[in-house]
Amino acid sequence: MEKILVTGAAGFIGSKVCEKLLKQGKKVVGIDNMNSYYDVSLKKWRIEKLKQQKGFSFYPIDIENFSDLEKIFSEHQFSAVINEAARAGVRYSMVNPFVYMTTNADGTLNLLELCRRNDIEKFVLASTSSLYAGQKMPFKEELPVNTPISPYAASKKAAEMMAYSYHNLYDLDITIFRYFTVYGPAGRPDMSIFRFIKWCLEGKSLEIFGDGTQKRDFTFVDDVAEGTIAGLKKTGYEVINLGNNKPNELNYAIELIERFTGKKAELKYKEFHKADMMATWADIGKADKLLGWKPEVPLESGIEETVKWTIDNWEWLQKVEV
Repeated sequence: MEKILVTGAAGFIGSKVCEKLLKQGKKVVGIDNMNSYYDVSLKKWRIEKLKQQKGFSFYPIDIENFSDLEKIFSEHQFSAVINEAARAGVRYSMVNPFVYMTTNADGTLNLLELCRRNDIEKFVLASTSSLYAGQKMPFKEELPVNTPISPYAASKKAAEMMAYSYHNLYDLDITIFRYFTVYGPAGRPDMSIFRFIKWCLEGKSLEIFGDGTQKRDFTFVDDVAEGTIAGLKKTGYEVINLGNNKPNELNYAIELIERFTGKKAELKYKEFHKADMMATWADIGKADKLLGWKPEVPLESGIEETVKWTIDNWEWLQKVEV
């Protein structure tokens, strides 16, 4: 039976990728360092759900630790590696840029080197739409992305370049996905959709950086996970956008949250952050052409499902810090 290593398995996207792989009948080895960048209770919840499924095993290790990784690779024979482990968050990367490089760049290098040593031909890397800052929309994969405006984006660029070097030197088959504002149930509490839903349910003010007219290509987590798994096919070396191809204003997302929570939100505006982007919009023609992938969940349905999950899990979610 095919066995796949998924790093960042306790993370928002990584856990969903694991879930869908397991449903396909594949064996999954998940690793995650369970760091406290955001409330660990969410990561524990995701891992416990995965442990209930047949074919899943988990190791609480860090991709920065080469010797720990080496042991995992020696104990299992993987057909592919999906690297979802990363230090995320544009703003925090300005507070502690060092950990972004050690995890996102050095950690990726560790995995690439172990793929080379163990003759694992397929490597999938999670990257980011943050690389497109300053480019013309809709963002196409062929655009030059040489002006990252945050250490987070710069570290992801470094990971992409290291991946290309391993493809060039050792013929690793590599698919890189640039994700666009992923949201959904069990999401990250440092991201707007999770925070706004929670604050709305609590009757607290919604803190908005800017005037809310900034646009995001909000993409539902199930769609992103499906696209990521589709990237396990042989591609050579490809960078592919996974986005909704339909940017919406943040103000509209807030309107939907109000509609599905049944609560009117009080809005508190703050200064737009220098490291943020005013708009994102994915050209997804390449994903359709190479992988037959298109997003299926519109923002309205995705927000409704996310609100429902939050309410269903409110007993413990209300304790989660955002």
